[in-house]
Amino acid sequence: MSQRPNILFIMTDDHAAHAMSCYGSRINETPNLDRIAEGGMRFDNCFCTNSICTPSRATILTGTYNHVNGVTTLASRLDGRLPNVAKELQRAGYQTAIIGKWHLGHGGLHDPTGFDYWNVLPGQGLYHDPTMIEMGREHVVQGYATDLITDRSLRWLEERDPARPFCLFCHHKAPHRPWEPDEKHASMYDDVEMPYPPTFDDDYATRPAAEAAEMRIGRDMTFTDLKAEPPAGLDEDELKRWAYQRYIKDYLRCIASVDDNVGRLLDWLDANGLADNTIVIYTSDQGFFLGDHGWYDKRFMYEESLRMPFLMRYPKEIPAGTVVDAMVSNIDFAPTFLDYAGLDVPEVMQGVSYRPVTTGETPEGWQQSIYYRYWMHLGDHGVAAHYGVRSPRHKLIHYYGRALGTAGSIDRDTEPYWELFDLETDPNELHNLYGSPEVSDCQAALHAELDRLMEVYGDTPVN
Repeated sequence: MSQRPNILFIMTDDHAAHAMSCYGSRINETPNLDRIAEGGMRFDNCFCTNSICTPSRATILTGTYNHVNGVTTLASRLDGRLPNVAKELQRAGYQTAIIGKWHLGHGGLHDPTGFDYWNVLPGQGLYHDPTMIEMGREHVVQGYATDLITDRSLRWLEERDPARPFCLFCHHKAPHRPWEPDEKHASMYDDVEMPYPPTFDDDYATRPAAEAAEMRIGRDMTFTDLKAEPPAGLDEDELKRWAYQRYIKDYLRCIASVDDNVGRLLDWLDANGLADNTIVIYTSDQGFFLGDHGWYDKRFMYEESLRMPFLMRYPKEIPAGTVVDAMVSNIDFAPTFLDYAGLDVPEVMQGVSYRPVTTGETPEGWQQSIYYRYWMHLGDHGVAAHYGVRSPRHKLIHYYGRALGTAGSIDRDTEPYWELFDLETDPNELHNLYGSPEVSDCQAALHAELDRLMEVYGDTPVN
């Protein structure tokens, strides 16, 4: 039993892949995250099924789409009676724990289930001196959230039964808005001007939902986001650039603390002789706009938001320093954990184990598309509800423009329309090709694939 692999699942909130040096970031260095990539595998095509925190976390735990698990928006709560990956591992003798951000509700049916130990932040949680709920008991903890979550993760590891395998979900709040760094990293980048992304001045031509979204750098940011009032006399363009520099530096400072604390966990595994038999995963619940398209936040099916960083190290099986291009999504995480633990995947789970792709070769017949759906119509940042399909080269998105009664949505219809992008010729997704004669065959094929996926996963098209 002790030879079954341990699982250390480290997840942050809103950490975009293009803010990690192992993914070629232009703006950041993440040496400890790079240790995972260098010792294992980097996934270049890992995607979320709904790019906001609560739905993504529900999908990761249950292995199901949000229309199945019921967690469609930030206002939804997970029913603890549903099957989840922790329950399956727990029944099989694994010691299980979740420490840090939960964000799936708390109290009664919404407390974590399947975990021998849980110690979580209520809601989004605070960066400094956060309240934590330990096995149902609330208390304020002095310190910085990223350090505290790691401290408690290490304590649980020290106190576990060494004769049994473990699965630890270490979930950081950082680098979620409002991007509050710790004292150690507060002055990083003070004398540096960060480069602006290529799409920083996107004009949103042919994309009405993008133009309407309320997540623009500068214009839609608050004093809490920027920690200062803008200098007097700035025009709109100057304000945007001033705000970007303040935002992106604080965002990266929060990540620097995450990176330090990931290093603490990796060092502990090394010091205790557990690195070879522990699957270490680093990911985030979705991507994030780092000034891309002039935005912060996520929600859209565009690449920066859709794409999840995903690093995985398991020396017994995964060759060091490898990269995989196969398409996977967060619906596949739970089946993969169960596969490595030698357990059957419950029929209710809709994902597949991606263990076969960790050889570095994509198996014949591997999935060539992923299905995405954002439900929270116009809520918080004014993004219209939409769904779509991404293939290796193309993307088709349908903004259906209706709230459909989902919690947290705004019940105001918007004009429905479609977007189609060729990611090979237009990787920044600036040119909507939908309806163009030259893509008519591709468009028809994408429609057919979208219909197929919705049928496979049991979702309902909106006309």
